[in-house]
Amino acid sequence: MIFSAKKDVFLEMLSSIAENVKESAHFFVDFTIRNENDLKQFAKTMKEFETKGDTFVHDIIVTLNKTFITSLEREDILALAIAMDDILDGMEQFSSRLEIYNITQIDDIMVQFSEKILASTAEVAKSTKLLDRKQLMDIRPHVIKINDIESECDTLLRDGLKNLFATEKDPIKIIQYKELYETLEGISDSCEDAADTLETIIMRNV
Repeated sequence: MIFSAKKDVFLEMLSSIAENVKESAHFFVDFTIRNENDLKQFAKTMKEFETKGDTFVHDIIVTLNKTFITSLEREDILALAIAMDDILDGMEQFSSRLEIYNITQIDDIMVQFSEKILASTAEVAKSTKLLDRKQLMDIRPHVIKINDIESECDTLLRDGLKNLFATEKDPIKIIQYKELYETLEGISDSCEDAADTLETIIMRNV
């Protein structure tokens, strides 16, 4: 069914979600925070991206409920949509915590995390575009890359926490930065969840 020449509404919707995730990740990485006003703008814009993502997921759920036959398994469509939405949720949560904690200095660990997240979301977007084109076997290298980036983020989290506990004396800052690092690592986990769902789709449809 997936190899029908007709454009598929669910594949197009998933591609739209992926593009929104990619766009939000670019903003997430490129936005420069210098002061409290920047923090507020950062959190506000990330919330807008997250709200837009929620609307996409809602639309997919409504359409699934109205559609008798789908090109992919219903649970796969929903799982991929939710995994990508979780990526957005994580970025929005991070921006919100920065504002709450009034942290305007982004450290090197956060910079490295954001760059890896951007790379991973780009792979998710490429994979979803290939899915929309029904080029399933071309997705697998991108899935592998996402998994590799997630492993790098695991290592980065360990190194970041080790350095944090070794160098920071303020217990409040330790708590704050530990949460921020773990939130960023959680975003990479959500990217991997999307990759795992894509792998399932490949196995079920090739």
